[in-house]
Amino acid sequence: MSIISELNKPHEWRLAPLGRLTVRMQIRERPDLEPLSVFLDEGVVPRSYRDDNHNRLGDDLSKYLVVAPGDIVFNKLRTWQGGLGVSSHTGIVSPAYFVCRPLEDVNPRFLHYLLRSSVYLQELTRISKWMPPSQFDISWDELRRLPILLPYIKLQHDIADYLDTTTTRIDSLISKKRRRLELIDERLQAQRDDWFQSLVSVHGLVSIRRWSHAIEQGWSPVCDSEPAGLGESGVIKTSAVSSGRFVAANNKRLPPETECDTRWLLHDGDLLVTRGSGSRSMVGRACVAYVGTQSLTLSDLVYRVRLTQADPEFVAAALLSSPARAQIESSIRTDVGLTLKIRRDDLAAVRVPAVPFNRHMSEVARLTDRLSPQRAAKLLIERQIELLTERKQALISALVSGEVSVPGTLP
Repeated sequence: MSIISELNKPHEWRLAPLGRLTVRMQIRERPDLEPLSVFLDEGVVPRSYRDDNHNRLGDDLSKYLVVAPGDIVFNKLRTWQGGLGVSSHTGIVSPAYFVCRPLEDVNPRFLHYLLRSSVYLQELTRISKWMPPSQFDISWDELRRLPILLPYIKLQHDIADYLDTTTTRIDSLISKKRRRLELIDERLQAQRDDWFQSLVSVHGLVSIRRWSHAIEQGWSPVCDSEPAGLGESGVIKTSAVSSGRFVAANNKRLPPETECDTRWLLHDGDLLVTRGSGSRSMVGRACVAYVGTQSLTLSDLVYRVRLTQADPEFVAAALLSSPARAQIESSIRTDVGLTLKIRRDDLAAVRVPAVPFNRHMSEVARLTDRLSPQRAAKLLIERQIELLTERKQALISALVSGEVSVPGTLP
């Protein structure tokens, strides 16, 4: 059943299918126009504005769809995550996208906010088709039937104007806090690098191969999009490792009909290293697993390094330093599908400080003491960003559903 139908709709608002409120645009043959992309955090912007789109442009841009200012663009594989938005630009997008032009009695900016509200993202996920391993594909037939909650046109304008002002202010505050996080990360990196170099100057270097007896990668079964719950098994995502600290919640639930392969069960103290990613900076990131009683397994894009005479926390800290990162990034190769990966042999060849095993824990403790104040500040700011993001989403959802009125206007 549609979540939208369960909303307490204000009596003067109406529900109409998206296909009756917009026209699907399929204009092509304009390869001269600027390519656009749809980003989860920013909506529709020129590809040239961002350096984190790793998808290659098609060979024939004449097949791309023309987008005009005010058009709503949907990345059909990412719509369920908010991969949609109103365009302020003229350009072209992949033919795999949907381009919709709102009719005169529909404000494009209101539609943008409505479709990115929490209740609509839930509904878009519900009507999308699961595409393993990690995407949902939405069809035009499903999208055009999506019921749109719509007030009269002036109220649409009022809500969109208010949200433009308020969310811009929240986004500005979030951006400032993210800049502070970048500065903290720079300080943390400088301290790791100083620690690494000081140890090398005394002990020299040794390859990871000398301290390990196996480097193994896990499996890639078809999983649900939700994380595993109590009594369920899950397969970790690369994001469980790539931050440099283990995030157990970043996993995908194994379906009940799929038997858990116990070979890949994670244990406390496992050294994990990301094997592949779409981003070079995320390949070869390391952390130590702490799973407790959870049933989590190793994924195909993560290595587990079986150590002999080395402490996993020591090796993980060394791998996060700039000298080790330089070795890793020089070994990264492009695999089929443009995924960037590091091979087992290249990871085994990475050199770290040759500190005797009996001093690993004390050196980790020394580094931890140096990093602790900055880490605490980082956690505080991350929580503040999380709260601001939740506040922004709650405000959008409340206004576009009619739950609250725009301040200064009649309900």
